[in-house]
Amino acid sequence: MEPRDSYYAKTSDGAYIAYQVIGDGPIDVVWQSDWPGNIDVELEDDPLTKAWVREIASFSRLIFHDRRGIGLSSRNVSLPNLETRVSDLLVVLAAVGSERPVLTGIFESGAPNALLAATRPELVHSLVWMEPEPRFAWAPDWPWGRTSHDMERELEDLELWGSLAYGRTMLEAEASKGNEFSFEPGNDAGAAWMAKASRNACTPDVARALARIWYETDIRAVLPSINVPTLIQARADSPEDERWRVVASSIPGAQLQRIPPGGPWTEEHLRLAALGIRRFVGAERERIELDTILSTVLFTDIIDSTRKQAALGDHGWKVLLETHHAVVRESLARWHGSENDTAGDGFYATFDGPARAIRCAQEVAHKVRDLGIEIRAGVHTGECELIDDKIGGLAVTIGARVAATALPSEVRISQTVKDLVAGSGLSFEDAGEHELKGVPDRWRLFRVVP
Repeated sequence: MEPRDSYYAKTSDGAYIAYQVIGDGPIDVVWQSDWPGNIDVELEDDPLTKAWVREIASFSRLIFHDRRGIGLSSRNVSLPNLETRVSDLLVVLAAVGSERPVLTGIFESGAPNALLAATRPELVHSLVWMEPEPRFAWAPDWPWGRTSHDMERELEDLELWGSLAYGRTMLEAEASKGNEFSFEPGNDAGAAWMAKASRNACTPDVARALARIWYETDIRAVLPSINVPTLIQARADSPEDERWRVVASSIPGAQLQRIPPGGPWTEEHLRLAALGIRRFVGAERERIELDTILSTVLFTDIIDSTRKQAALGDHGWKVLLETHHAVVRESLARWHGSENDTAGDGFYATFDGPARAIRCAQEVAHKVRDLGIEIRAGVHTGECELIDDKIGGLAVTIGARVAATALPSEVRISQTVKDLVAGSGLSFEDAGEHELKGVPDRWRLFRVVP
């Protein structure tokens, strides 16, 4: 491969995201690396990555980066949740001047791509996800996930991180799942490469923290809200073929391409996968007229507002309400929320990411106590209807109903929100199941721990 140069894009919070660009178009393709992640090591030492880059860059401008916390990107930062990974990707795209790229990834690395495609479809040409893993943990409706026992064993294996013993363990574990790639168990050359790649990605403590974040993440609720052309790719002989079918059927209009069988991933498999992508994105796609979008909704209202108004009188209440509104709007601006409606003492706002919505609600709840009042707040993420450029629909109703269950100064969230904010540093307590007025089924809610 020709000599490459690396660059850094600086985020609003001061982190540096390392990225490289190979090829010259005519379309842009983003590639998100999976575990462990170091773009230099992967491109220099891994023959499969080299082959993949060569194939994709032959018809595109290939853009790839190391997520914050690992590889060449800033390491002295908090590890990113999905929301932060999407924000960092947008910073890289802005740095290279990329508009509506094709988002590609494998396993877990496709998750931030899926979230971006669902929340900001106007920025995405199409989505390609190889052997997708929208959830890591086992569940009754997700039998392919890792059990708690599996997870504990993986965390124990990570104590060997960066060593030859870790490389051997990793290859054996992947082989047991049919994911042999270019090295087979017992091949110490492969184990040595895995050891080098892992220690160049991060340290053992970071590896364990990342594993826990992934284990707690579930983006299956996001999939039905993806409204961009989507291609799911997987080996035809994979023992988890049913999983790929389930994921593909969860995304409206998604295509499922099964790569011809033949054992571990080889350069021929990757050539066929790249050819599939080339055909999938070959024609310029018209922009989709959107009528739905994935969004996070936040509702707040003042506790005992009628009693407070009676005690203050109309003028005093007006002054208090104006001060309250100013506090809320200042927090919305800080956390990149959009005010959608203000009805009396309540606010309805939307966010691209749920963690920012929760932080905003917490901040408002804390600040308004200085005004002698308390609020309740509710946060939900779901597919929303675009009605005359305004966001509405059942997801908005759910957000309002979640807020109505909250106690004074409490922020309550839906299960969907909890599944999307793993790694945010937020803590939650189970608030039980609730019937939400006018909404089908019972809903598991959580209170945010202050």
